[in-house]
Amino acid sequence: MDDDDRPVRRGDAASLLSGESLDRLSLAELDARVALLEAEIARVRAHKDRAGAHRAAADALFGSKRG
Repeated sequence: MDDDDRPVRRGDAASLLSGESLDRLSLAELDARVALLEAEIARVRAHKDRAGAHRAAADALFGSKRG
């Protein structure tokens, strides 16, 4: 099974964060949290782009079996 086909695990970091109360955080803490999450989004997008490029190169070399 490809990693992309795996179901999202319950209790993963994003799920845990989305359920956490933000009421106790100050404005500065909220700003810091947003910056951290934006950096993580950028990191995930960069990884996704590299994985897509790798997949495209493999498809070009070996031919796509999808579709």
